[in-house]
Order: sequence, then structure tokens, then C-alpha cells
Amino acid sequence: MSARFTGKVAIVTGASRGIGLGIAQRLVDEGARVVITARGEEALAAAVEQLGGPEKALAVAGKADDPAHQDETIAKALDAFGSVDVLVNNTGINPVYGPLIELDDAAIQKIFTVNVHSTMQWTRKVYEAAMKENGGSIVNLSSVAAVRQPHMIGFYGATKSMITHITKQYAMELGPDIRVNAIAPAVVKTRFAEKLYEAGEEKVAAAYPLKRLGEPEDIAALAAFLLSDEASWITGELVVADGGVTLGGGA
Repeated sequence: MSARFTGKVAIVTGASRGIGLGIAQRLVDEGARVVITARGEEALAAAVEQLGGPEKALAVAGKADDPAHQDETIAKALDAFGSVDVLVNNTGINPVYGPLIELDDAAIQKIFTVNVHSTMQWTRKVYEAAMKENGGSIVNLSSVAAVRQPHMIGFYGATKSMITHITKQYAMELGPDIRVNAIAPAVVKTRFAEKLYEAGEEKVAAAYPLKRLGEPEDIAALAAFLLSDEASWITGELVVADGGVTLGGGA
């Protein structure tokens, strides 16, 4: 494993499990110290132990769209580790499953607030607290639901389309010292995505040219590259990681 992130400090939201934890683990393995967030304190505590304990990781429990939680997390990162060089906006929700026309106002507002507004809040606050002066790198988690019309998760896809757009906008506005990119995964085997392969993993994966669903480590490897100096001439990109499923057919 390389040491691309030695001396770097990262905040990864939604990182008590799944893709977020996978990214945090990859960053720690490559030398970073990380601050992870999620709602559940017990899951976060377990994640910190997995990441190597308090010398390498710090957890702050709270809701991603809570401004006080955002402020607390950034303050603790700066107090404990001295900087924030990397931001991964991973938190996303989709509490409903059904036709877009049936989506109620409360669900629309909540999905937008967590998926889009909080991403913008985290980005602005980390920029003001650290990256404005020192530079940095940001990765936002989009989805293949943003590049095709998804079945029964239409508004989730719409919010991820907006993530793609604001990623490009931030890349234009914050360069040259801050790079901003996005990743659009297809179905990755996480608790969040279980609904999408509950009919059977092999059945769903049959539509993928690579004949398997994604693993958190697949996305973590890509995120680490985009966040590292090896990607120093890449910004404003949406990188699709989908096992080939968007080539045609499949969910």
C-alpha cells in the first residue's frame, strides 16, 4: 500500500459502514488520519477501532444535515489533527421506494436536504475553515441513478444529478488549489443498497458485464486515486464505477 496521504487529514461523512467506511479505511491505510461521521455512536466506535484507534481516527456522531454537527466535526478535526485536507461527502439517503409521482412533500424535502444541501454546507464550511488557505481535494458521491432513469428511486437520482452539477461548479470556482470530483457507483453491496438486490445478488449481477456487484473497496480505491496528488490534473469529473452495467440493460 502506498503512503499517498501521509500527513493528510480527511473528513468522511456517513462512514460508520459501507462505502464511507471503505473510503476511510483506504485513506488510513495510505497514511491519513480521518474524522468519520454518522448517526450511530456504537457503529462509529466500532469503526474507529477497525481504523486503528484514536491515533488514526476520530468519530463524531450526528445528523449530516445538522449545522451544529457540521461545525462540531470540523472543529474537532482541527483541534485533534490540525487541518482538513480531504473531504468526502458520502452521506446520502433514500427513505422511499416508488413512483416519483407518488412522492410526498416531506420525503422530497428530506432527501434534498440530506443529499444536496448538506453536501453544500460541508463543502462551504470545510473550505472556510481550512481549504481556502491550504487547498485540498474533495470527492462527492453521486450515483448511476444520476446518469440514467432509475426504477422506483427517481428523486434520489435527481438529487444525485444535482451533486454531479455542483461538483463541476465547485471545480470551476475553487481551482487551482482545490480539486472537486464525483463518483457514480452502480449497486454496491452495502446495507443502504440491499433493496436493489434483494431478489438475489446473482440475478442482479447477471446484467453487469463484469458479472458481479460492487464492493465498498472498489469505490474506495477510486476515491483514493481522485483525492491523491496522482490525480492532480483531474477536476470536475464524474467517474462512473458500475461494472459496465450502464453499457446496456440492468438495474
